[in-house]
Amino acid sequence: MSERADCDRCDAVCCRLTVVLQPGDDVPERFTDVTDAGLPVMARDEEGWCVAIDSARMCCSIYESRPDVCRRFVMDGPYCRDIRADYIERGSRGIPLAMY
Repeated sequence: MSERADCDRCDAVCCRLTVVLQPGDDVPERFTDVTDAGLPVMARDEEGWCVAIDSARMCCSIYESRPDVCRRFVMDGPYCRDIRADYIERGSRGIPLAMY
């Protein structure tokens, strides 16, 4: 993928990843869940999206208090590009990727 990733032109593919919460993360409890293995994670909706996503604006509704792992996710960094490439290669997993 040669085009630079830009969160304003992406369907927030990263917001479908499992986000394991760390000690010190200050996420409102209503946005959290616990896995079968007992790990605290960001909850997801029935379609797999992080529940903190503001779907009307496609942005994080808790941006100022987002988990540390989300803060470390670098837009257009190697992991971001890999996730986007996988998303496109696998047929977008049923979610259209809007590239303008």
